[in-house]
Amino acid sequence: MRKYLLSVLFLIGSINLINAQESQTENSQDLKVEASLINSSSLINDGTIELSVEGGKAPYTYKWTDQQTSLKSNKAVNLVEGLTYDVIVTDANGNSTTGSYRIKAESVTEHFNGFFKPLVDNMGAILFWDPFAAVGIYDPVIYADVKKVATPSWTLNTEDVYTLKKWQKEDHAKVKKGEVIAIVQRGNEEEVVKALADGELNHLVKEGNVIFNPENGKDVIKQGAHYLAEIIYEEPVALTHPNGDLQKNAIPFIVIWLVLGATFFTIRMGFINFRGFKHSLELARGKYDDPNAPGNITHFQALATAVSATVGLGNIAGVAVAVSLGGAGATFWMVVAGFLGMSSKFVECTLGVKYRNITEDGRVFGGPMNYLRYGLEKRNMKGLGKFLAGFFAILGVGASFGGGNMFQANQSFEILSGQFPALEGNGFIFGIVVAVLVGVVIIGGINSIAKVTGKIVPFMAAVYVVGALIVIGANISNIGPAFSAIFDGAFSPSALKGGVLGVLIVGFQRAAFSNEAGVGSAAIAHSAAKTNHPPSEGFVALLEPFIDTVVVCTLTALVLIFTGKHEVPGIGGAQLTSDAFASVISWFPYVLSAAVFLFAFSTMISWSYYGMRAWTYLFGRSKKSEMIYKFLFLIFVVIGASISLGAVLDFSDMMILAMSFPNIIGLYIMSGEVREDLREYFRKLKAGELFTNQMPE
Repeated sequence: MRKYLLSVLFLIGSINLINAQESQTENSQDLKVEASLINSSSLINDGTIELSVEGGKAPYTYKWTDQQTSLKSNKAVNLVEGLTYDVIVTDANGNSTTGSYRIKAESVTEHFNGFFKPLVDNMGAILFWDPFAAVGIYDPVIYADVKKVATPSWTLNTEDVYTLKKWQKEDHAKVKKGEVIAIVQRGNEEEVVKALADGELNHLVKEGNVIFNPENGKDVIKQGAHYLAEIIYEEPVALTHPNGDLQKNAIPFIVIWLVLGATFFTIRMGFINFRGFKHSLELARGKYDDPNAPGNITHFQALATAVSATVGLGNIAGVAVAVSLGGAGATFWMVVAGFLGMSSKFVECTLGVKYRNITEDGRVFGGPMNYLRYGLEKRNMKGLGKFLAGFFAILGVGASFGGGNMFQANQSFEILSGQFPALEGNGFIFGIVVAVLVGVVIIGGINSIAKVTGKIVPFMAAVYVVGALIVIGANISNIGPAFSAIFDGAFSPSALKGGVLGVLIVGFQRAAFSNEAGVGSAAIAHSAAKTNHPPSEGFVALLEPFIDTVVVCTLTALVLIFTGKHEVPGIGGAQLTSDAFASVISWFPYVLSAAVFLFAFSTMISWSYYGMRAWTYLFGRSKKSEMIYKFLFLIFVVIGASISLGAVLDFSDMMILAMSFPNIIGLYIMSGEVREDLREYFRKLKAGELFTNQMPE
């Protein structure tokens, strides 16, 4: 009997299992997805995938691999042609199906972009890898403790005063998402405010008080002045991207590498960034210029050439992006990183002069290629030195064609054509004109480059600084709220900005990427300076991060904060800065566009020299080799202005950052040598043994 009973139970179980599997199969089969793949033009990154779903039970969710596409959207836009995108479609019953789709690349630029995008992602995985999260030291996921509740119709450009008319829920009351919590008075209109999440309501404004007044400078400057309440979650909530992926607050390896190096050199050199500042100004002014010293250019010309290579679009657009991402507090950490970077520049440019080689015809060959190879060879590390020097040179050539050339031509054309519509569609002609201008300068070598940058850099810096000071002066009443926002944002930012760690990383990253301290590029320009004492050029070089980051980047950030433009979402960096200037000087965007062009032009001519010296290290020092490089460089100017290259430019931009790996390894090894040279230099300075140029006080 028991045998028969077990057999019956087994049979019933088997039938139920088969029915369940059939039901699941039917449900899965019912969920049918058709995809429409659209490549609307020959431009890059404008691919579209639109899904049509039948069967199953609505509503459907769409889990895209593209992080910017919402879980609720059946349409993904701005996709890279030639790449595969996956999506998991799930219905209300939990049934799902997966699809992989690829928009076919058609134009040449789309093929190039699609080829380089995976390379960029892989290179980015190395440069922006987070070692601390990888070993479990901290949780990189960003959590929010509260949900801020803003006035519903508020915008940054509003001219209306918002007043809290009446609370519908008591302070500290438990609320549910969608419940009415307050009535807000906007001019003569009333607005209903609803809870945006479940949790405990915390009033930030009392009944009858003003929430936001556009005439009040403190409201304009303060981050989140338009919030009237916050809802405290019962448990911290992980923030997500539109596609549902967790938002993470990574500490990029490249930033750690650059900042730790800068901190080490600051301590190793006895805080030379502060105690050597006065002497560096004297050197830049020409007090110790020896006309008979070996080299091609003066201290000031070397400084101008190196500054022209770093001061550029990053100081205008990059800072705006950093401040919008990290808030006003990112400015503080940007300045800190700028001061630290001064020490890295001192070390690398001292070595650049020390290990340079000057030929009989007066040409100078110096920079990281030389001190990595010959400086390490002197320490019985010949193999390592040759590898690091060669690696640096390869990266230097690639960086000069991309980040130092095509990117500059491309972005300057985009910004100028935005202000002057007549230029639209004429990128090739613009590229030809720029290539001619660049060619006229670089054909004369470092002497010609230094003469041009020596005039352009002071002029464009003066125009930009004066414009920034005018904007700040017009909003000087906001000075208190502005600096309060900077310091509060630096040490007690909201979780939406990633906390203190997130703001610190944003500030450090912008500074490190802008002034290129530790990258080694500036050592190539400074190696051509006229001097008998290598540390003298290190002193001059430490002014570069100060000018680039502490002055120019900080002024850009202050303009954005003083005008309240750091709160504007969804606007590109260059446009954000332009709008901030235009709020006080209506015609300044035209001047800013011209300044961007000059920044880009000077960056190109300086990087042409950097790339040429890396090229000659790899392919020989002959003048023929130099001419081949210059010809290629000018071709890339035209290419950069003519077409959008997307991932190609991103890849070459990353090569600039990657140059810091071989460079800083060498700097660590030779830092003791630089410290001894510094001590000897100070001894000679105090003893009056240095050549002094008699200058009028």
